[in-house]
Amino acid sequence: MKPPSGTLFLVPVSLGDTSWTRFLPAEAQRIATGIRHFVVENAKTARAELKRLEHPTPLRELDIRVLPERDSDAELDALLQPALAGEHIGLMSEAGCPAVADPGARLVARAHALEIPVRPLVGPSSILLALMASGLNGQSFAFNGYLPVAEGERDRSIRQLEDESRRLQRTHIFIETPYRNERLHEALLAVCHPTSRLCVARNLTTDDEWIRTRSIAEWQRAPKPDLARRPALFLILAR
Repeated sequence: MKPPSGTLFLVPVSLGDTSWTRFLPAEAQRIATGIRHFVVENAKTARAELKRLEHPTPLRELDIRVLPERDSDAELDALLQPALAGEHIGLMSEAGCPAVADPGARLVARAHALEIPVRPLVGPSSILLALMASGLNGQSFAFNGYLPVAEGERDRSIRQLEDESRRLQRTHIFIETPYRNERLHEALLAVCHPTSRLCVARNLTTDDEWIRTRSIAEWQRAPKPDLARRPALFLILAR
C-alpha cells in the first residue's frame, strides 16, 4: 500500500509590519504553527514571519529550505520528501500568497504530479486586495509584474497596456521596486490619457495603508502621494 502523504500547505505571509491577527484567520495560524518543514522564498524573512505567527518550536529546530531559483524535478522532489514520508510542509512566499506571481508555483505543480495533497490557507494577496479596493473592472484583469526599467521601454509598455485596457475593458495591475515608485507614478501621469483611471494602493493591511482611484487628469491636479520606499501596486483602466 502507498504510505499516507503529508499535505503541502500554502501559508500566506504578511504584507508589512503588523500583527498576524490582522491578516490571518486563527485556523490558518494554528495550522501554520503546527508545521515543522517549510520551503520558502527567503529564509530570513520566513524566520521573521514564523516568529510573528508565534510558532512554538524554536526556529533553529525547524526544517527551513529555500526554493532554488532554477530547479529540476529531482530538486523539487527532495524538497517534497517530508510530505512523501507523511509530514506536512508549509510553502511561504516573501510576502502575500505563495504561488501567486511567485516562484512557489513550481513546487505546487510538482506536488500535484506526485499526488501530494495541496491546501491553500486563507490570507492576504496584495493583488486581489488592491483590485477589490480599486473600483476598477474585477471581471477582467491581468497582473503584469514589473514593467521595464528603461524609460523608453517602460513608456511603450504603459501605452500598450492602456491600449489593451481600452480595447478589452481590462484592468491592468503592475508593481515597481519601492524606490522607483514615484518615477513610475510620474510616468503614468505623463503617458496615459487624461480619462484613464489609475488606482494606487500602498502598504496594504498595515497602519499606513492608503488607496486612491482617480482619473489621470485628477491625479495631475492632486498633491503627489508619498510612495517612496513603500510597497505599492498600480492599477489602470482606460476609458
